Amino acid sequence: MKTLQTIFFLFVFVPLLNSAPPIQQESLQFYEYDTDVTMGSLIRQDYEMQSKDIKKDGTNVSLDTSLRLQGDDSQRDVPPTKDTNLPTCLLCVCLSGSVYCEEIDIEAVPPLPKETAYLYARFNKIKRIAVSDFADITTLRRIDFSGNRIEEIEDGAFSKLLLLEELSLAENRLLKLPVLPPKLTTFNANQNRIKSRGIKANAFKKLTNLAYLYLGHNALESVPLNLPESLRILHLQYNNITTITDDTFCKSNNTRYIRTSMDEIRMEGNPILLAKHVNAFSCLRTLPVGTYY
Repeated sequence: MKTLQTIFFLFVFVPLLNSAPPIQQESLQFYEYDTDVTMGSLIRQDYEMQSKDIKKDGTNVSLDTSLRLQGDDSQRDVPPTKDTNLPTCLLCVCLSGSVYCEEIDIEAVPPLPKETAYLYARFNKIKRIAVSDFADITTLRRIDFSGNRIEEIEDGAFSKLLLLEELSLAENRLLKLPVLPPKLTTFNANQNRIKSRGIKANAFKKLTNLAYLYLGHNALESVPLNLPESLRILHLQYNNITTITDDTFCKSNNTRYIRTSMDEIRMEGNPILLAKHVNAFSCLRTLPVGTYY
């Protein structure tokens, strides 16, 4: 009986094996029915078979690579660097008039959709702001460039932003302030390298809506001149301010003058004894924070 089975095998199965393509020969598996074979081992063997390199255009390409090539493009991880020529809303996140370009290592302001109202480009490597960056974007209301490397802002870079209310240039490398748009309510230039000569005498005079001004941790030698009446919060801590005059906050020719809007002035960390300048604070409702003795 065994002899008949052997003859049958030689005449039927061997020709089939010899005629099969090479890949089929390698993948063909035989299992004895009296052996306990689990589904897990079958799956593992099938995976090992598929993991062998396949030929693609004459080059060995692994199965994992082949699957990635065939996969959905949306699953690819595109590195957001300055070398990618991606539209802004693929490089950044655009949502209902807001553009979020935070921590993606861009070195320049990206082209913005014309309807952009809020731009958040914090913690990048931007070094310069040009007039052309916002020439066609008149809808901006808030810009945040905190934590970049900005050293230069071209004259007039913000001149067309007539709706801009909030501007943050904190934690950069500025030596002077740019011309600011007229409707600004909040301006933050904390932690730069700004000296008093880098702020024009009338830089804030026409900003009649300015309520929050942050100039702490710079290199100012004096308090900026012509601060607007609208100002509520003024931060000047940790500068090099050594003098204050009676006209810095008040009006020496008007003893009845009161700054009704000013709620807070911070001047700690400056080399000045505020107690020596009592008349300079006579119009304020609260004394500045700082060293008095």
